[in-house]
Amino acid sequence: MKKILVIFFLAALTIGIEALYYCRRPVRSTAFAESALAAFGGFRSLAGEIIWFRADRLQDDGRYVELAQLAHALTLSEPHTPEVWAYAAWNLAYNVSVMMPTPEDRWRWVDAALTLLRDDALRLNPDSAELYREVAWLFELKLGTDLDNAAPVYRRIWRERVEEVARTGDWASLNMDLGRMEALEEKYGLHDRADPFYSAIYWASFKDDPMLKEILRQSLVLYRKAHPDG
Repeated sequence: MKKILVIFFLAALTIGIEALYYCRRPVRSTAFAESALAAFGGFRSLAGEIIWFRADRLQDDGRYVELAQLAHALTLSEPHTPEVWAYAAWNLAYNVSVMMPTPEDRWRWVDAALTLLRDDALRLNPDSAELYREVAWLFELKLGTDLDNAAPVYRRIWRERVEEVARTGDWASLNMDLGRMEALEEKYGLHDRADPFYSAIYWASFKDDPMLKEILRQSLVLYRKAHPDG
């Protein structure tokens, strides 16, 4: 009985820390919550197992908004496991977003998935080809193509954001390096930085990985189809 109580206490504590973190810390402060959870040592992985079990139940029941909240707790309990971040981002972008009433509301969840991967997951796992694939795929499939019927709205909002970044020169706000962008533009003949396929190409170019190479190839084809005059 005591062991069961300890397990549930740890699970509740993990979710409680996650909720506190969400309410009081900026988006990029994942290290704060990670260090708090690290204090529990081996119990941290045990709490993670409890959260995974709960996440599976929520997914089976189709309770995706609750699952999104719990998935964030998973990223805090296992911050150096790329699959956890990919799972959380996929849920935000593909499950929760489609439940929203308007394209603009849907975009906020897709954007949250991009931000989660780009600003937190890759910062904590900079060598993960899987996470670069997830970011590139989101730009290619969710924004670039019409797989999602709200994609035209996503592209409009994304273009407005990139044009504002271009005006200010604050590419760091998108975690993009201007030198790398210019090198890719020269290599592939790119010019439209606000095109989602441009971002897919950018994120697919980081690692020597077969799947990233395929995303890069596909995105180049789609980019050039959208810009036949160069």
